[in-house]
Amino acid sequence: MCGVCKKHCRSFESLREHLIGPLPKAECERIFKERGCDVCLTILGSRSSLRAHRESCISRPNNNGLLYRMANLGIQDELRIDNSRGRVIALACKMVGGGSDGSLDLCARVCLIDEHERILFHSYIKPNLPVTNYRYEMTGIRPEYLRDAMPLRNVSRKIQEFLCNGEPIWQIRSKGGRSRILVGHGLDHDLKCLEMEYPATKMRDTAKYPPLMKTSKLSNSLKYLTKAYLGYDIQNGVQDPYEDCVATMKLYMRMKSQFHKKENYPLANDPQNKNNFASWRQNELERMTPEQLLDFSRSDYYCWCLDSQDY
Repeated sequence: MCGVCKKHCRSFESLREHLIGPLPKAECERIFKERGCDVCLTILGSRSSLRAHRESCISRPNNNGLLYRMANLGIQDELRIDNSRGRVIALACKMVGGGSDGSLDLCARVCLIDEHERILFHSYIKPNLPVTNYRYEMTGIRPEYLRDAMPLRNVSRKIQEFLCNGEPIWQIRSKGGRSRILVGHGLDHDLKCLEMEYPATKMRDTAKYPPLMKTSKLSNSLKYLTKAYLGYDIQNGVQDPYEDCVATMKLYMRMKSQFHKKENYPLANDPQNKNNFASWRQNELERMTPEQLLDFSRSDYYCWCLDSQDY
């Protein structure tokens, strides 16, 4: 919601365009430029409040991944079922190329971290198919790193067992249970390359979360999201999966901390919130004020802030 005119926006990108886009609302733009945080898009009471706010709002990149990469000691391939390891896990992969033209993505490196950005699992992976392009400028991976690496099947089994946490995958529920929430960016692609499955109800994908998507409902890149909503740069030069894990975890935690207005009946999954209104109710809807329509409306997606209530 705009802190000036109180307009409700579907996504943060829509709010950003409303405040500082190509055609912003003039009064909102003026006030935002004076007292607005360009990271969380909050309007503060004064410029001094804004300066104090920005100190806590802008995230700082974690250099642990860089230190691991430089020392080449970041391989931590023991992953055990352990209830003390937290309920939310971030995953990121780096791909090398396979096939005749090197365009086929093959997972060659994977990293998992917990909510506190501690590495739980970090390993090179030996793909099932021959590698024809190591994409060294982007991945930093050399042939010798994969020569004695763990086979893909073993890695996938370890990760899936850890995520399920002793719970059969077919019994995993959207709420409760022992299984863990999986955070990432482009998780469908990562899991496909890892040749593993995980229930969609337990996945939190920053590429598909509506508040983080473009106004055209297309995905933003993780690099853009990190700069826009965390305030720092990633993926400069050789890319590190740990760095991506940290960025997605920070984004998830920020979205999870958003205020969520409790929704009364009818709930979001009620048929009347699926645009299935009877024709005789059209006139009734047209007579409603914007405030009445807003009170009547419900989210058409699962809000991550609800995770705070369930776990």
